[in-house]
Amino acid sequence: MFLVALLLAFIAGVSMAFQGSLNTGLGKIIGLLESTFIVHLVGTGLILLLLFALHLGKGDLGKVTSAPWYLFLGGIIGVIIYYAVIASMTRIGVAKATTAIIVGQVGTALILDHFGCFGLEKIPFTWVKAVGVILLACGARLMLMK
Repeated sequence: MFLVALLLAFIAGVSMAFQGSLNTGLGKIIGLLESTFIVHLVGTGLILLLLFALHLGKGDLGKVTSAPWYLFLGGIIGVIIYYAVIASMTRIGVAKATTAIIVGQVGTALILDHFGCFGLEKIPFTWVKAVGVILLACGARLMLMK
């Protein structure tokens, strides 16, 4: 099961690089906020199809009102992510932007894991992980060099 989750995470990373590139291309043609809107509109269409036409959802939308308000901030953060990815890739390229994204993601993820934020399992921060982040940052620095 662990290897499947790791493979899915890898696929997500590959997909994010492609997505960022595609969104950046669209942003160059129609604008940053406009492409963010279109991307979310297309994504909404897909989710509507998967949930309501194909009945692939396994959850319970009826429980939406029992979720804490702050869990809905993911939608706002999603818009920020799309905009920031498009804006950064346009200016510095896919590899450099993705490198900065990964360093930010991993650093933040370690903090979220350590405190078990938003009901997630607590996974303590260790010195080994600190070394990993330092090495990741060093690798990112190498990627940013010309």
